Amino acid sequence: MIEKKDITIDLLTFDPGTRCSSTSLFASDIVERIHCSWDSGADLVLLPEFTWMGLEPLVATHHKEPLQIIADVFWNQLFPELQKQLSRSQKTVVLGTVPTLTEFGAIRNRAPIFSNGSFFYQDKLHLTPWESAFEQGDTLRIWNFRGYRIAVIICLDIEIPELSARLRDAEVDLILCPSATETLLGVERVNRCASARSVELGCYVAVSHLTGMADSSLIDISLGCAALYSPSQSAFHKTSRHSETPVYEKGDHSLRVTVDKYLLDVTRRMRVETNPANLGLSSAGIMRPIRIDFDQKK
Repeated sequence: MIEKKDITIDLLTFDPGTRCSSTSLFASDIVERIHCSWDSGADLVLLPEFTWMGLEPLVATHHKEPLQIIADVFWNQLFPELQKQLSRSQKTVVLGTVPTLTEFGAIRNRAPIFSNGSFFYQDKLHLTPWESAFEQGDTLRIWNFRGYRIAVIICLDIEIPELSARLRDAEVDLILCPSATETLLGVERVNRCASARSVELGCYVAVSHLTGMADSSLIDISLGCAALYSPSQSAFHKTSRHSETPVYEKGDHSLRVTVDKYLLDVTRRMRVETNPANLGLSSAGIMRPIRIDFDQKK
């Protein structure tokens, strides 16, 4: 008998435009959406980058340091109740991202993660030009959920091939990419790179984008979609290797997908077909000394 190795994922777009009259109602609205996904069969839920910037008009109107105010409200006021509501056995949620004050007073763009009753987080590692108020993170965490090795790679981070190259030999099964971008070109960059990461690492990559308009100093107009990409290997021949919703300009939308680790296991055992994921650190470009020869002729 083949062991069941699939998990169901709900990829949620999110419109952070003012939708509630208080911070607690804003958080309750998000929790209700997560519980709805879990209760209807999802094992894992992914929300977009900057989901919690929707708090800004509720807490930091005309304030010079809105990121610090949002960080304080989220972690000191909302987080204790979120921890009670979202610490559920055999369930996982990546809560998008939220500004976070470090112990040294810097601000990081942080993804809070509740998984199987535990809490941890992932910081964004590479920053866009308009994220100058943030400090970049320095650690990529690989964690386990129901037999899957998972990494959260936030928006621009998915566009950095050097980061992907560091994951060779790590046998990551699933990459979760919360994202926020204001143009169709940004959506294309993130999603096309997510698809490339799936091919080169031989893993699933799931993406969820922010949508809509927000009264925020950091985000104003966002558009995006939800998507899942799978490796282009023979074990996946009879499955959909890319599932994408339309690109939405506003509103909350969802894409339910199922990933099957059995197909990854089959792929990793096959050594007779072309598979870039089989090129580990020692044979791929990150460690192998490959010379770049420039033609000096003009």
